[in-house]
Amino acid sequence: RMRIDATGAVTMPLQPAFLVHPASAQNNIALNSPVVIVLATEIFDNNADFNNTNAANKFTAPVTGKYQFNVNVRLDSVDTAANFYELQLSTSNRTYQAIIDPGQFNDDLDYFSLSISALADMDASDTAAIKILQSAGTAQTDIDGGAANTNFSGYLAC
Repeated sequence: RMRIDATGAVTMPLQPAFLVHPASAQNNIALNSPVVIVLATEIFDNNADFNNTNAANKFTAPVTGKYQFNVNVRLDSVDTAANFYELQLSTSNRTYQAIIDPGQFNDDLDYFSLSISALADMDASDTAAIKILQSAGTAQTDIDGGAANTNFSGYLAC
């Protein structure tokens, strides 16, 4: 379960940790209700705790603990007529948010990134997923599918 090399470095191959990103762009996201961000490509998923099927797209905590999550989402064709865009990291215990009011810009934005980092308390079997909410405006905004631009990672911190 644990590996200790000659230098004393310890690795735990089954320690919960994952990094996922979209397989492609998610175009023209729906308005006025949270949209699950589809993360179909796993870079790694120690312990197989991330379910990347379109219906699920969520991490399930295998044990109770504190989990560090990092979310980066690039929005393309951001509509200045929208009231706001809200990125959500939804866990079983609470929701963490990043928000932007694009009406403060003069023109639609070609792209804009939102990020969330959170140390979240989770019980065994709790889940974490990311969603985006666009309030009003036109359904023109896309979630960029590039691995460097949109990704979700997490690990058991303690």
